Amino acid sequence: MLDSLRNAASTWIAKLLLGLLVLSFAVWGISGQILNDQSRNVLTVGDSSVSMLDYRLAYDRQINTLSQRLGTRVTREQAVAFGIDEQVLQQLAAGALLDEEARKLGLGLSSDRLAQLTADDPAFRGPDGRFNRQQFDFVLSQIGMRPEDYLRNREQVAIRQQIVEAATDGMSVPDELFKNLALYRGEDRTIEYVALPLALVEPVATPDDATLQTWFDERKADYAAPEYRKFSYVKLEPSDISDPASVSEDQVKKAYDDLRNRYTTPEKRTIEQIVFPDREAAEAALKNLLDGQSFADVATAAGKSADDIALGTLAQGEIADSAIAEAAFALSENQFSDVLDGTFGPVIVNVSEVQAEVVLPLSEVEDEIRQDLALEEASRVLLDVHDAYEDARAGGATMAEAAERMNLTMRTIEAIDATARRPDGAIVGDLPVSAELIREVFESDSGIENAPLSMGGNGFIFYEVEGITPERDRSLDEVREEVTQDWIAAETDRLLAARAAELAQKVKDGVSLDDIALEIDQQKQVKRGVKRTANDADLGQAGVAAVFSVPRDGSGVFANPAGDGQVLFRVTEVFEPASATAESIPENQRDAMRTGLADDLLDQMVARLQGKHPVTVNRAAMQEALSF
Repeated sequence: MLDSLRNAASTWIAKLLLGLLVLSFAVWGISGQILNDQSRNVLTVGDSSVSMLDYRLAYDRQINTLSQRLGTRVTREQAVAFGIDEQVLQQLAAGALLDEEARKLGLGLSSDRLAQLTADDPAFRGPDGRFNRQQFDFVLSQIGMRPEDYLRNREQVAIRQQIVEAATDGMSVPDELFKNLALYRGEDRTIEYVALPLALVEPVATPDDATLQTWFDERKADYAAPEYRKFSYVKLEPSDISDPASVSEDQVKKAYDDLRNRYTTPEKRTIEQIVFPDREAAEAALKNLLDGQSFADVATAAGKSADDIALGTLAQGEIADSAIAEAAFALSENQFSDVLDGTFGPVIVNVSEVQAEVVLPLSEVEDEIRQDLALEEASRVLLDVHDAYEDARAGGATMAEAAERMNLTMRTIEAIDATARRPDGAIVGDLPVSAELIREVFESDSGIENAPLSMGGNGFIFYEVEGITPERDRSLDEVREEVTQDWIAAETDRLLAARAAELAQKVKDGVSLDDIALEIDQQKQVKRGVKRTANDADLGQAGVAAVFSVPRDGSGVFANPAGDGQVLFRVTEVFEPASATAESIPENQRDAMRTGLADDLLDQMVARLQGKHPVTVNRAAMQEALSF
């Protein structure tokens, strides 16, 4: 993820967009109370410069862009790890180089063109879709930017675009390059391969103490004990303060009467229906029923199957046709109706089974109702209990004392690390809002009364750190079993890699894979149609990359994607796609290549400008811009 975030702003298109500063500001903004000193610049290129405000605006825009991609807000610590501050600095430096070159070339923008560009900005349009001066002033005031600053930056952007367009407009990618790309992507290969399992070098003997000690000393940091924290917490949810015993019999009885439908299963009937094309056919069928024919026989005579006539076992309210519903629930079991005017024509219905209404007696649901009423009351007084707990703490009560006064339970976790593990490696899995609580515990300090954590609007967690055990190096004796297992695993991998290299050399020397398979008691496999972009289940991405890294008749070794051995392979056939043309590359990919080529050209141009116009960076101003 770190690499993808770093690469997200590496193209020239991204660099130039970050130089636009204000074109999309209506959705990212910055406080208007900081960085108003335009005399202090983060970087200078000749007579061109980037102010603290410009730097912070670009920085915040980059943070918001990455946050949207990740689906979570990027913190300042993450931004530092991603190198966003330096990325933005480099991007703005590139923009300043373009500004300085434009100044040297005497490029400019007319007032009329600047006015038109401003009027075309969608952020400034009113309800009628046209430029609105009040909207213009409002949006700029929201981000603390003066109109003259906006116009200056808008002019700056347009002038930069003149240089960019002059360098890249009309650029095209040769069809031959697209064709070669199609050939490259469409190639498929046939390989033969032999699995090299760990069993070839197992079992590996347990190391002696000196070997294990040396191996451990070289990797001591990998076995260090993390920081552990002891903390206590009190959970306050409706279920923690509900008191079913306080709910009276009258309250339960009233709730039962009010919610009677909840405890009632309505009467249901198994209904069959015959729909007729006209009333004459329906009357004739009714006569047959009255003469003693069964409903099933009449349905068969009408050309209907059992599935055709089955309406289902339904409550009255579940039947869409009100006429059929009313008639069906007026019949007795095994009784048919007169001819009815149904939605789809004349119909006769038959009730084959009646399931009587079932009402759960109060005695069976009394406890459930009592619990629900108690929780409802607890939800109502939850904030009162919260305030009473806070008042107790403010009055000098300890967490345990405040919890006892509120009839709450204080729980203590004796030791937990930042990954929710105890010293024995077991995960503490019963913590409320676990991830957030642990994060806050490790950001707090011992003996501090912290603000409670909200549980999604339905409760609170009060917590307090009671002790901190710093991280430390463990001795070999503490982790001997784990270290021994790791050494054996590493040694197994080393020995297998050595054996694989030995076998690979034999293949290069002319020994066939059939002979290799016979030697190690394995079976040679053949795989056809391996594509360069495939994520083959047997080979894995690393395996596919290895297969395409050698020519025909080339061989090699790669790690088994299952992690339990290696694979020795040889490429036996290479096929080029017969229909590879420039047009076989999708248009969106061709556009991406054109953009990439333009970016490369702009990179080269800016590299030359860097030699022509020295860039001066004020690190102090940069850090000050980020400190607010």
